[in-house]
Amino acid sequence: MDGQAEARRWWGGALDVEGLALGSVAAVATALNDFTESPGRFGTAPALTAAAFDSFGHLRIDGRKLQGFAPLSGFKQTADGWIRIHANYPHHERRLLQALNAQSAADVDAALRSLPALVAEELIQSHGGVAAAVRTRAAWLGSALGQAAARGPWVELTTAAGDPLRNLASVPRWLNDGAVGGAADGGLAGGGSLLGAGAPASNTVRARELPLAGIRVLDLTRVIAGPVATRVLAALGADVLRLDPPALPEMVEAFADTGFDKRSAEADLADATTSARVRELLASADVVVAGYRGGALERFGLSPETLLADRPGLAVVTLNGWGHTGPWREVRGFDSIVQAAAGIADVYGTDPESDQAGPNPGSTWRPGALPVQALDHATGYGCAAAAVTLLGNRRSTGAGGVARLSLARTAEELWSLPSIDDEVLEVASPLRSRLDSSFGALEFVEPPLVDSGAQVRHRHAPPPYGSSALAWA
Repeated sequence: MDGQAEARRWWGGALDVEGLALGSVAAVATALNDFTESPGRFGTAPALTAAAFDSFGHLRIDGRKLQGFAPLSGFKQTADGWIRIHANYPHHERRLLQALNAQSAADVDAALRSLPALVAEELIQSHGGVAAAVRTRAAWLGSALGQAAARGPWVELTTAAGDPLRNLASVPRWLNDGAVGGAADGGLAGGGSLLGAGAPASNTVRARELPLAGIRVLDLTRVIAGPVATRVLAALGADVLRLDPPALPEMVEAFADTGFDKRSAEADLADATTSARVRELLASADVVVAGYRGGALERFGLSPETLLADRPGLAVVTLNGWGHTGPWREVRGFDSIVQAAAGIADVYGTDPESDQAGPNPGSTWRPGALPVQALDHATGYGCAAAAVTLLGNRRSTGAGGVARLSLARTAEELWSLPSIDDEVLEVASPLRSRLDSSFGALEFVEPPLVDSGAQVRHRHAPPPYGSSALAWA
């Protein structure tokens, strides 16, 4: 942290979101230093991390800023409190309306005001919708859901047989690691102020110099966390092929944010011919990153255990919303929804007409949110660090392994960080790079990693969605 103390806090708020961000990116840098056997080669810096954790907010398509949430998404009042809804995807919006027998936003609001929050939560989830009641921290920790989410390390690494590998340390460890800081520790050359001056380094790194060149990654992820992980792996040289179901396409804006340096194909795993082709791809894959709720891929024979039985040297990284055990392992979870359930929305709540914390009858208090989708991004960088760690373990032992992460466990990592009272700095607008794409002219921030003093940069814009063949490059 030498030379960067003035850049330690830029968002502010009740929790150390900056620490979570810096620590998760530093985990990737440290894993890369181990993998390349080059101590100090890779690092990060507060300026780069601050920008990357809000990559969607900084993205412009033909100069246009993108909409973050759909009209039906957000906090809604219930009969006894609040609930958070996620309806960005059309199929989730349909399920929400069906659950509440609603036709409009006004109908949704009226239905929710008539129901207790926990009843509304269960009703929406039972119809395949996405929602969570806003809980206090104590309520979450006292529930079976919260206790399951808090179990185990932030990143759990096991062998194919289920035996523990050396686990990645917690975020506090990475915060104190040399990967965050000045150029001498692998950080951004020049240090300087938050989102500091100067143009991003020119992309002069040749493909053979990229640390993951030749590594094949099958990307079975959606939304933010998983695609952020594979975006990092692609920027580091991996051949990343993302597969999406034709019936449930990704949102264009989300894909434009996370599709850099990848290829994109549609694959209906329920189709026998397509499924057979995917298995052919898996036979020569090095990494699989799977980001669906529990049970979603298992029904197609793509559980971590099956994948490793078919290809023992595979590195399997799997993430979901609520953890890989517990009552909600098969429930859909998004960053904002996990924030609501885990007590984050409550602690970030505000009442402009009162100094008293928390909701009170007749008050204008409403829940709040983290300044960025930090659970998604931190989980994504944790997945990338896990993939690199598993690749290094395979090189030394010949064996594959499994990494398991969840947004809910990352929320616990955030809660574990001690509060800091450093001065909150105003965040300047970051410098953006530009690439033309099928979506339009893209302006975007680069990855938050530094390689030998130069920032890692994207080489290719996202391809047209679903345009690639089911084949490795």
